[in-house]
Amino acid sequence: MWKLLLIVVGMLLIGVAFLSISIWIKPNGKFPNIHVGKNPAMRKRKIGCVEAQDKAARKQNKMAVKERNN
Repeated sequence: MWKLLLIVVGMLLIGVAFLSISIWIKPNGKFPNIHVGKNPAMRKRKIGCVEAQDKAARKQNKMAVKERNN
């Protein structure tokens, strides 16, 4: 039981180390920005972030006419 647990923990540590090698090597040491809104190709095609689109859709229009509920 303990042997299997140590093997699993060791494999997880090795996996995390391999995933973080690119961060250690880069001078800035940051994760790459893969956000849709920051991607130039997506902006060129006028594709935006769903969070920004949702925020814009929820924004109330100041010129809207209020409806009455009977």
